[in-house]
Amino acid sequence: MRLLVLGGTVFLSRAVAAEAVARGHEVTCAARGRSGSAPDGARLVSVDRSEPLPPDLGDYDAVVDVARLPSWVRRAVAAYPSAHWVFVSTVNVYADDATPGGTPATLPLVEPMEEDGDLETDPEAYGRMKVACERIVLDGAASAMVIRPGLIVGPGDPTGRFTYWPRRLAAGGEVLAPGDPADAMQVADVRDLAAWAVTACEQRTTGVYDGVGEPMPLSQLLEQCSQGVESEVTWTWVDQEFLKAQEVEPWMGPGAIPLWLPRPEYDGLPAHDVRPSLDAGLTIRPLAETTRDTLAWLEATPDAKVTGIDLDREKELLGAWHARTPG
Repeated sequence: MRLLVLGGTVFLSRAVAAEAVARGHEVTCAARGRSGSAPDGARLVSVDRSEPLPPDLGDYDAVVDVARLPSWVRRAVAAYPSAHWVFVSTVNVYADDATPGGTPATLPLVEPMEEDGDLETDPEAYGRMKVACERIVLDGAASAMVIRPGLIVGPGDPTGRFTYWPRRLAAGGEVLAPGDPADAMQVADVRDLAAWAVTACEQRTTGVYDGVGEPMPLSQLLEQCSQGVESEVTWTWVDQEFLKAQEVEPWMGPGAIPLWLPRPEYDGLPAHDVRPSLDAGLTIRPLAETTRDTLAWLEATPDAKVTGIDLDREKELLGAWHARTPG
């Protein structure tokens, strides 16, 4: 199979290219090349997607695209309408973040934004542009599959959201666990999504699916993560009212505790029904394996991004929590 990966140098798109090379496919990565390198065995072609794709880029059986700008996707689909497309979207296309168990068949979408938006001035444009991109692919390609990932984790993560936990758990000791232990959470290993995308290209799988892992209580998810590191930890669960009062940020950022989301308004965001995706070929590795491999990548990559509170801030919060709730 001749595969064109629009991107191919960072995280998921790079993992797709690496998986396809490992399976013996002929892979071309089209990117500026400023954010990283293509995996060994793939051809990197320097492309600025604000311009039309080069006419001599080649012919391809399948295309994988992770773009968010409608103009980029529109030009690419016009250039390769006969290829099978796998478009990587996002769960941010959904207008309902509160209802657990949602699927692409049950959840409403936000209104599409057909023109390119500016995320710095309008962060909500991300999901709306992705809706428009999905429609361009589904309407314009000969056959297509759309994957809507939630939180993607694993080695190479450029966001630093999940990487907080392997680093923190490896340090051991008393760990501040955020929110309610029963709060649902789900993550997807980047390598599992990449393998699924390549298989979809090989089999010309069609349809729209969520790229998510098994939803489970946050307590279970963190416990499984702790099994991937060689350290002893004890959990102290701190409720969201206390965290808000202490001005701890949710989800990501230097003052955040990742994987914590305000409830109930985000009860549905990390609790999608994964069964349709499993039926469509997604396979999920154990979280302990993901955590172990992410920790190994962190140790080998000194400049890897890790977001979230530091140990001193955590100790301060735990001290205040214990003082507030003696015993």
